[in-house]
Amino acid sequence: MKKFKAGYVGIIIAVLLVIFLGANSVKIIPTGYTGVRTTFGQISNTVVQSGLNFKVPFIQSITLVNNKQQDVTFEGIISSETSERNEVFFSGTTVTYQINAEKSSWIYANVSNYRNNLISESLVSSALKTVSKTLTPTDVTNRTIIEPLVKESIQASLNEKYGSEVVKINKVVIADATFDNEYNAKIAQKQQAQMAYETQQIENKTSVEKAEAEAKVKVTQATAEAEAMLIEATAEAEANKLLEESLTDTILKQKTIDKWNGELPRVSGENGLMLDVSDIMDTTNVVNPVTE
Repeated sequence: MKKFKAGYVGIIIAVLLVIFLGANSVKIIPTGYTGVRTTFGQISNTVVQSGLNFKVPFIQSITLVNNKQQDVTFEGIISSETSERNEVFFSGTTVTYQINAEKSSWIYANVSNYRNNLISESLVSSALKTVSKTLTPTDVTNRTIIEPLVKESIQASLNEKYGSEVVKINKVVIADATFDNEYNAKIAQKQQAQMAYETQQIENKTSVEKAEAEAKVKVTQATAEAEAMLIEATAEAEANKLLEESLTDTILKQKTIDKWNGELPRVSGENGLMLDVSDIMDTTNVVNPVTE
């Protein structure tokens, strides 16, 4: 009976040992990760791809390396200067990076505590200071200008430090960039002056456009009046021309005769001598001769 129990226990131990050895013989690497195989502490240059992978228990180990996009944020304030020597303060700088899957073994072997030290605060600070000194106060607070430049600067530093295509910088976001209080007050005054200037420009433009519109109306009215007068004058000239062409000497004489009342002129003269012939022509004083 004791032998049976001992054999039963032995079987259980063997099964457990097989299970334990089996569990330590495989490594599942999820998507987005690669594995770094180590044999007696020696790191293999060959990257272990995602999926089910086998290893020798107690002799080999496989460490996961994240190859997805990752963010590292630096909450501390980084002070720098602009090209005009204005002091500027950056805070909340986030760098989005990605480790090249083919370089996972190299990163694991050559960068101590790579999860925390791959992109250091000093490297980001250096990039911010280098870029900001080339920009004006207006551009240094413009995220569309400064962020791509800082990204390029960080990428160049990483390429120089680790080699090209080891770590890729995908994006840089700067949460805030501010100046000292004195300069902020100057900026506020400048913005107010700019707004006042723009408002005045708009008012001036509106006044000019209104004046131009009124002038155009007057020109249009004057043009219409001139055209109307021209049409009227042309019509009158045309009528006079037709009338002139139709008045012949015969017609004029006939019109004169038609308008004569049968009386001769009472005053007639020649060579400047004027005679009143009204008495002579007065037929009421003439006695007709009677033939006796």
